This record gives sequence, C-alpha cells and structure tokens, in this order.
Amino acid sequence: MGKLVMTDTSLGSLSRRGFFVVSTATGIAFGLPVPVRAANDPAAKSGLPPKFQGPVFEPTLWFTVDGNGMVTIHVIRAEMGQHVGTALARILADELEVQWDKVRILHVDSDSKWGTMVTGGSWSVWQSFPPFSRAGAAGRLALIEQGAKLLEVEPAACTARNGIVTAGAKSISYGDIVKKGALDRRFSPEELAKLPIKPVTERRLIGKLVTALDVPNKINGTAVYGIDAKVPGIVFARPIIPPTRNGSVVTSVDDSAARSVKGYIKTITLDDPSNTVPGWVMVIAESYPAADRAAERVKVTWKAGPTAKVSEADVQTHGAALIAKASGGSLVETGGGDTIAALKAAKTTIEASYTTATVLHFALEPLNALAFEKDGVFEIHTGNQWQSLILPTLAKALARPEASIVMRTYMLGGGFGRRLNGDYAIPAALAAKAMGRPVKMILTREDDSRFDSPRSPSIQSLKMGFDDKGAVIGMEHHAAAGWPTEVMVPGFMPKGTNGVSYDPFAISGADHWYEVGALKVRALSNDLANATFRPGWLRSVGPGWTNWALESFIDEAASHLKLDPVAFRLKLLTGAGRNAGKSPDSEGGALRQANVVRLAAERAGWGKPLPPDTALGIATSFGQERAMPTWVACVARVNIARATGIVKVEKLTIVTDAGTIIAPDSARAQTEGAALWGLSMALHEGTEFVNGEVKDTNLASYFPLRIKNVPMLDIHFVESSEVPVGLGEPATTVVGPAIGNAIFAATGARLRHIPITPEAVRKALL
Repeated sequence: MGKLVMTDTSLGSLSRRGFFVVSTATGIAFGLPVPVRAANDPAAKSGLPPKFQGPVFEPTLWFTVDGNGMVTIHVIRAEMGQHVGTALARILADELEVQWDKVRILHVDSDSKWGTMVTGGSWSVWQSFPPFSRAGAAGRLALIEQGAKLLEVEPAACTARNGIVTAGAKSISYGDIVKKGALDRRFSPEELAKLPIKPVTERRLIGKLVTALDVPNKINGTAVYGIDAKVPGIVFARPIIPPTRNGSVVTSVDDSAARSVKGYIKTITLDDPSNTVPGWVMVIAESYPAADRAAERVKVTWKAGPTAKVSEADVQTHGAALIAKASGGSLVETGGGDTIAALKAAKTTIEASYTTATVLHFALEPLNALAFEKDGVFEIHTGNQWQSLILPTLAKALARPEASIVMRTYMLGGGFGRRLNGDYAIPAALAAKAMGRPVKMILTREDDSRFDSPRSPSIQSLKMGFDDKGAVIGMEHHAAAGWPTEVMVPGFMPKGTNGVSYDPFAISGADHWYEVGALKVRALSNDLANATFRPGWLRSVGPGWTNWALESFIDEAASHLKLDPVAFRLKLLTGAGRNAGKSPDSEGGALRQANVVRLAAERAGWGKPLPPDTALGIATSFGQERAMPTWVACVARVNIARATGIVKVEKLTIVTDAGTIIAPDSARAQTEGAALWGLSMALHEGTEFVNGEVKDTNLASYFPLRIKNVPMLDIHFVESSEVPVGLGEPATTVVGPAIGNAIFAATGARLRHIPITPEAVRKALL
C-alpha cells in the first residue's frame, strides 16, 4: 500500500460532492477563457492586483501572466492559517512550469464568475486540484505554442521549464511571450477536461518543501484581517444580544444612561426581513470603546422566544425520544439485508448509546463586519468562509439585488466552520443602511459566544448482532442532533434511501467502510435543537461526533468477542462489495483504511507491555465523507490517575493516507492542529444550554486544551500518488474515541460521553 513518509515527531438531486464539482470544475472554471488584454483595459484590472507590466495573458479565470513573467493565481478560498493559497498556487504553478519566486496569490472578492465560494469540509485542495492542474496545463500549452511561433520552430520541439520555453539553443521567457501581445489561444471545457497533467515523477513543486507565499505578511504585521478594516466616516457598533436565538421581540429600549458616554450616537432596533437577527439592538458610537461602554448602560426588554427555558438535558431527551421511534428520520445507508431480521436472528447482540456536549468555536478573532454603500454597491468587509451562502440572505435583508452586494476578502483570525455562516454580516449591513454611513460592528467575546453557531449536542444509539461463530451479521446506527444544513441551506440536503432528506454534515462518518452484514444508518433532525440555536459547522463536522460513537462501539464489539481491537478492525475492513472504493477519489476503499490501522498500531508499539493504569487505544476513520475519504488512524497512549480521575494523554500516533500530499509542511500542521482540537473536545472543552443560552461565554469557564496538556505527537503520511483529498479535519475525528478506548483498556471503565471529565472517570471506576 506504499511506504510511510515521516515528518515531524514533536509536539437536491446532486450529491454535495456533485454539486460543488459541477459548479466549480466545469461550467464556471473554464467557461469563459480570454486572450491577452492590454494592461490599460478596465476589464483587465477588475479583480487583478496593480503593477502589471504590459499586456496580461489570462487563459482561464484562475491565473494571469504579465510581461515580467509574474503569475498571479486567483484564490476563492479563505485564508485562516492553513496556507491554502500556497497549496493551491503550487498545483497550478507546477503544471504551468513557472519559477516559484514568480508566483503570487490574490484572494478575490465575491463575484458570480467564481462559482461557489466556500472554504470548509477539507474540500479546498480536493476540489481545486482538477481545475487548477488543467488551468496550469492549458497555460503551459498556450505559451509553448506561441513561443514556438516566435522561435520559428514546431511546438513539438519545445519544452517549458521555470517560465522559459526552450527549443534546442533557442529560448524565450513567458514574460517576453506575453509582451508580444499575440496570445489568443482559447480552450473549451471539453478540451480542458482532456488535457493530460504531469506524471508524478515530473512534479517539481507538489509534495516539495517551498516557501509559503502567505507567511511573511502574517509575521511582519502587514496582514489585514476583517477586524482591521476601516474606511473614512466610519462609526462603530456593539450589539445587545437577545435572550433567545430565535423569536425574541424588543418591547422597550432605554438609552438614557448611555447618553453620558462620550462619543455615543444612538441605539437602533434592527428590522431584519431575513429573520437572521430577530430582537437585535445595535449601540452606535464614534469609537468602539464608546460603543462598548454605552452598550453596558442601555436597558433593553424583550418578549423572549419560545425556547427561553430550554436546557441541554431537554435537547438530549428530545433526541433520545426521536431515536426511540421506529419511524422518522432519513435512512442514509442501508444494505446487506434487513437489520431487524438480522438482529433478531443473532446469537448475541450488543447495544450502547453515546452523547456529546455542545461545543463552541472560540476563534481568536471575534466576529466583526464593516458595511457601507458606495456608488450603488453595498460593500461588506469581513472574513468569511462561504460568501455564496450569505449573499442571498444579505439581499433579502437589505431589499436589494444580490448583484449589487459584494463581500471584500480579508484574512480570518480563526474560522473553524463558524465563518461558513455569515450571519454576522447582516446586523452590520442593516445598521449601515439605517445610519446612512459606514458601520463597523465588533462582538465582544461574550457576544461572540452567545451568538455562536455551536456544534450541536448529539445522542446516538448503536446495535450490533453476531452469529454463533462471532461474525458480525447486522448493525444499526441512529443519530440525532441539530442540523446546520437544514437550518441554513436546506436545498443542499440529499435524500436517503427512504426518500427523506438528511443533513450530510450531521451523519457523515456513520456510513462507514466496515463489513457488518445488514446495515442501517438513520439520521434524525433534532428540531428542538434547531429551534433553540442555529446549529453550526465546526471542525470535523458530523464525523466529530459520529466517529466518537462508531469507534467506541467497534471497541465494545471487540471486547464482547474477546478479540484484539486492532485485529477486529482489520477483520472488518475487507474492501469487498460497497467497501471496495471507486475511482478516482476512493480508490482502494477499505483496504487503505486497514493499512493506516496496521501502520499506526506498529508505530505505536501495539501489544508491548506498559506501566500500570497506562494503555493504548485505537480509532480509525475515513475523514469527512465517503465521496472524499481521507484514511486516518490514531493510537492514543493514556495514563489514568485513579484517585483523581485525571486522564493524561502521553502520546498520539497518527497515520494518514490523504493521497498525494500537495504541501508537506502544511499537511503536518493541519494534522497536528486537527488532532489537538480532537483532544480538546475529548477531555476539556464543552458547554451546555441553560435557559435557552450557552452557559459558558468566556475562557474563565470554557476550557480548551492548554499547552501544558499537549502530548507528544507522532505524525506520518502514507506515500501515495492517488487523488489528493482533505487534511484540515480528519485527524479531529479519531482522537476522542482512541482516548476513550485507551481508558477502557487501562481500567475497564467505558466512557460514553465527551468531554470526558475527571468526575466521570471517577464515577466509572466505582
């Protein structure tokens, strides 16, 4: 299956995949290729950086070459620390055959010509690899053809390397070719789809160590984040958040005490036709400190929405009741026969329920947005992960055409899925419209937490049956949680095998690659959760909780059969039938997942003696979704202090098969970050709903992982030439169950809720 590559050992009708591939890789990506344009052509300047030298060659939407041979690559993905621009640029530049020091990236503003603009789901590299590879190949072909004309040779006699077309002793640079201004090569989508890309052996940037293009401005202070945005005439706003996310109505506002604050201007009750921020009040001032101080003095009363008394326990109890009903929900995965009959015929069965707590995003940069109208265009300046999602809502809120609204691109001081939901742009825009001048809204940390779109609490029930020889003959997995896609973009939900739509972000991961005979996976929308808060996408999304249940349950099954947990997993990862995989994205199927399980166990020293109350636990996953599997396995070495219940994670060994690794350093960083986030959610962070709101709103009571608790990390990648897939999230999904399984191996105590607290451990040990 390939060798291990070691890195640092320290510290609708379309599926969602089909929707995005169709919208970004075919109709939009190459539908409107253009020839060389003069630098003084206004059309050439639109969306392009300044200082182009002479004519500009733009064979596709995705890049330009100027007269100095500088290549500007257009990036629609948000930058939030993952160096996405550098990763995508090297894909295109490798095929284009250009020197790396001649490459720059431009994160573009919203425009329908870019297609769907979204950064999430670990999709960026996976989705961009096909169009960017062929864009680079198209540019190289066009430049070779034109270079051959200028050198008076046949194209077949030419090669391109480092931005130079060479034919024997003759050569000409890309910049000089562009300066001649005669490039008019056009490519149809069909021609582009047929263009071959380089063999792996000829790649010079992909998989190699290169200087990140977006690091210098992050460390020299020139990077501009949404919170830095300013324009002349700006005023500032802090919101006063209502007592419920939905349904609150303002009954009175008293700003008399705020009028003594220097710089205070007025308080506005927002009227939101989109119903995104019902019951919001905005305090406006000449400076943000003034707005902050004034907001503390404004007294607002509301008629609260119907969820004002809802608790976390209410949400989970409701979810359990939904699961208990045999009817309802969407059947996401079925096959191998009737699970009811299989479980009834089983010699033995096991059953367990698992829960997860509400999790907040807590990005370093609190939510913010600057909004104003200029020359008939309403501009929103903010960091955002899914511009295409919020633009129609902005149009509804502002009662103006979507084409007259633009979102300006900024770096994100943390996204993690929170900024996929651009709801925070709405109050800023409404306030700017009401004031008739630019308004900059900034949320405090407490505001940010109360207005978060958290990862929903979840409850899951799993059943498995075995024949008289211990073979698995049937399995059911039922999961209930709030559904972010149902709340924010219901048209994006596919239909299950029973014709009922489901949220893929709330069930992916449960549709596993194990051979278990008859299989049923049922997803249920917790409507009480949806009403109480706006469920959000958080790093690892559905697999962050579905894999907690699945991989804990697989360990429970191994224990039931008295089998080694690694051996049991390998037995089930046969790669047969529906688990064989499909070309190109899941080539190899479950056999690749078996490979990372085997390698992770070997690397971690599985089976070797360990000190008392110390053990290894394993978990595996296929990342985000079956359509784009990233095979990953984690072995956690854990020590449990029985007297206190404190769980110390000493080491995490993670092996990942993500196909072709585009950017090794970023891949390692992404995996490290994902693993530590998974550890944080497993042992440390989580909150609960009390009276319709989250209980913990700042870091005095909400405790993400601290640096003193960071374990040794052993991160490895399987060398592969398969399709590159996602790396931002998969490692998040395996750490929690690996820790839970290690606790059981060390103590015999089975924990079925995360975060795992010392109190829960002590109770389980009694």
